[in-house]
Amino acid sequence: MLGWALTFLVIALIAAALGFSGIAGASAGIAQILFVVFLVLFVVAMIARAVRGNPPPM
Repeated sequence: MLGWALTFLVIALIAAALGFSGIAGASAGIAQILFVVFLVLFVVAMIARAVRGNPPPM
């Protein structure tokens, strides 16, 4: 999931450098959405692991 977010971020940066504002905006929006989804899933996984009795390694 994080890989997809980074991929769309790179696409947005390249499109912005070349002047394709529509594609850059769309790719940046998709990258932001995927990054937020990744963060939410990460937090949920950490909470689930802590509830099961396996705290994250230090």
